[in-house]
Amino acid sequence: MTLRYTKLFRTGVAAAAILAQAAVVPANAFCGFYVAQADAKLFNQSSKVILARDGQQTAITMASDFEGDVKEFAVVVPVPTFIERKQIGVVEPKTIDHLDKYTAPRLVEYHDADPCAPVVVAARAMPAAAPMMAGAVYEMARRNYGVSIEASYDVAEYDVLILSAQESDGLTRWLTDNNYRIPPGAEAVLGSYIKQGMRFFVAKVNVERMTGLGNGQLRPLQVRYQSAKFMVPLRLGTVNARGPQDLIVYALTKSGRIEAANYRTVKIPSDVDVPLYVKDEFGPFYKATFERAVARENMQAVFVEYAWDMAWCDPCAADPMSNKELVELGARWIGSDDGTAFSVRRGSGASNAFVTRLHVRYDAKSFPEDIVFIETKDRSNFQGRYVQHHPWRGEAACEAAKAYKDKLAGRFAREAADLAQLTGWSRSEIAARMEQSGETAAK
Repeated sequence: MTLRYTKLFRTGVAAAAILAQAAVVPANAFCGFYVAQADAKLFNQSSKVILARDGQQTAITMASDFEGDVKEFAVVVPVPTFIERKQIGVVEPKTIDHLDKYTAPRLVEYHDADPCAPVVVAARAMPAAAPMMAGAVYEMARRNYGVSIEASYDVAEYDVLILSAQESDGLTRWLTDNNYRIPPGAEAVLGSYIKQGMRFFVAKVNVERMTGLGNGQLRPLQVRYQSAKFMVPLRLGTVNARGPQDLIVYALTKSGRIEAANYRTVKIPSDVDVPLYVKDEFGPFYKATFERAVARENMQAVFVEYAWDMAWCDPCAADPMSNKELVELGARWIGSDDGTAFSVRRGSGASNAFVTRLHVRYDAKSFPEDIVFIETKDRSNFQGRYVQHHPWRGEAACEAAKAYKDKLAGRFAREAADLAQLTGWSRSEIAARMEQSGETAAK
């Protein structure tokens, strides 16, 4: 059986992260009509981690991009504490895809009004904010490798073990001898986690059980634990990586935005006017924008792509998340598991969850330490948002219309300059594309 799934290790071992009604438009409302989004599929060698954090309780759901025979799949996750069976589960891939689309950087469009028409201030509705292994096998692992198999569980299509180890070389040998493909250089990284007293959550696919369950794809694993540690261990994912990788972190919290404590956290460039033709090239546009932002920071920053109260969205890049979906992702404090999506008009439902989307491009040199997160009280709204304005095309029947048309050339030139600054694209090529779409850009 061959299919697509997730991994951070590129040779089959996934090193996953441990770790008000009828009110006038407020100043912080973005509005606009949503027309396109840039989801995680734009980026190759990318992984997704969903963190739900409530006090010291963390739920982590791991998704990435393993492709191949499921018999080759394995996951090794450092965890800060012993994990019981009730703390492990699986999540439907469509739930993660929904969250990705909901928080993705977006393109919005406006249509300029007739300059000769009277200005009307509009109002809008806005909501408030398994059985254990035989004892002899356990003893053999402890004696021959210095590895203790603390528990063994059947979890949906996975066989899961919880390990502790005395030395990294013994753990490496155990993993290798049990067909977990550990790349060269992993031993030192594993040793650092052993020194921290961390355990290891390891999982393989049980093909027979998967076939019996009738699953067409592997589902992301979720682990819940109680610990002061709030981190993502990137280092395992860099051991045998072929160049930089992308990690997108979606964090659900009660209080507000999360940020990195040990790396610079910056917001992706946003609220920039772009030419009309970008609508047909929004994916490549955002990819170029992100890569240029990464280069400016020497690939040593964590980027905020979205931060917003889940009770509303403006504009929505996807249908709102339901309480059931958010609880599935670990936000159990919401206290409702029905399937009702919250209403962006009524403000009901998931008003007690704040989502942060972080995007990091990393390698061993640029991110030598695991990312440690802190939860802030900041609930201010932010989104990677790019705007296109369709010009008014009527006759200049009044002085205001004549003045409006006189200013269009300057506006188009600024859009071209801003697009070049964001992406690094050639000004001459931008100008040519704008000409084709009916805009005139300064060359």
